[in-house]
Amino acid sequence: MFGSFRVPEKLFALAMWAVSVTFAGFLIGLGGKIVGELPGVDQSVSLAEFVDPLERVPLLSARDSLVKLQRTSQDERERATQSQAVARNAYSSQRETFDTWIATRTATTDPSQDPEVVSRTRLLDSLKRSEREAESVVEQHDEQLLAIAQTIDSNREREVDLLLSARGRFEKARFAQELRVFAVRVAITLPLLLVAGWLVARKRRSEYWPLWRGFVLFAVFAFFVELVPYLPNYGGYVRYGVGIIASAVAGVYVIRAMRRYLAQRQRVELQSEGERRRALPYEEALRRIGASICPGCERAIAGGPANPGNFCVHCGLRLYDQCDSCHTRKNAFFPYCPTCGVPAADTDSPTPTAPAAIPT
Repeated sequence: MFGSFRVPEKLFALAMWAVSVTFAGFLIGLGGKIVGELPGVDQSVSLAEFVDPLERVPLLSARDSLVKLQRTSQDERERATQSQAVARNAYSSQRETFDTWIATRTATTDPSQDPEVVSRTRLLDSLKRSEREAESVVEQHDEQLLAIAQTIDSNREREVDLLLSARGRFEKARFAQELRVFAVRVAITLPLLLVAGWLVARKRRSEYWPLWRGFVLFAVFAFFVELVPYLPNYGGYVRYGVGIIASAVAGVYVIRAMRRYLAQRQRVELQSEGERRRALPYEEALRRIGASICPGCERAIAGGPANPGNFCVHCGLRLYDQCDSCHTRKNAFFPYCPTCGVPAADTDSPTPTAPAAIPT
C-alpha cells in the first residue's frame, strides 16, 4: 500500500498505534455490551428478600397505618393548638377590658352586687373554661401522639429483629452472587488474557501486529476495568494472588530472555568478525556508531565521539577504515565512500536495504 509513497517512519508508527487504539476501542465497546447483557451478572440481592413475609408484611402494614394516624393526629393537634390560642387571646382581651372598666367605674352601689359586674365576670369565667377545654384537647392529642410514637418504635424494633435474624442467609446469598458474577467475568477475561499473552510472545513481529496489539489492549482493559472492580469481599487476596502470579511469570520470562540474550552474546563473540558484521542490521549499526556505541558488543567506543578508535577494544569489531581510492577515513559499515563515492571493497559489511512497511 505504501510502496510508492515515502511515508515517514514516525508517522507510520503513529498511524499503526491509531489502528491499535481504534480496534481496541471497538472491542471494548462490544465486550462491555456483551458482559452487561449476560444473565445473572448485574442481579443484586437485598436483605428484605430473606425475611419471612408472614411476619414482616403485618409489621409493614401496621407501620403504614400508624404513620398515617400520626400525621392525622398531628394535623388535629395543630388545629387544637390554634383553637387554644384563639381562646387564650379572647380571654386575655376580655380580662384587660374588664380590669380597665372596673378601675374607672364609679358607682354608689356595691360593685359585687352590680348586675353588669356579675355579667362581665360570668363572661370571663366562660372564656376561661373555653381556654381550659382547648388546652385539654391539645393535651389529649399529645398523649395520643406519644402512644403512636411508642408503638412505631416498638414496631420498628421488631422489624429490626427480623432483619437481623435474616442477615445470615442474606450474607450467604450475597457471597454466592458475588462468586457467580466473578466466575462469569473470569470465564470471559481469563481466555482473553491467555490469548493476549500468546500474541505478545509470538506475534510481535507479525505484519498484523497493530491489530493484535489492539486485542492486547482490550484484554488488559477487560482485566483491570471489567474484572478487578467486581472482585468479592476477599478480592484483596485474589488481587494480590494475581499480582504475585503475574510478577512471577513476568520475572521468569525476563530471566529467560536475559539468559537467551547473554547466550546469544557469547555465541556472537565466538564468531569471526566477518560473521558478526554480516549479522548486524545496517541501519542499527550506523545508529549505534553514531551514538559512540559498538554495534557488536553494545559497549562504549574507546576515545569517545571526538576521537573514536578504528576497532572496538572490547570485542575487536572494525568500526572505521580507509577508502581504497582516496584513503579517507570512513565508517567501516558505509557501502560507499562519502568523499569519492567509490564502493567499499569489504564484502563482509551488511548491505543497506530499502525500508519495508513493518508494523511498529
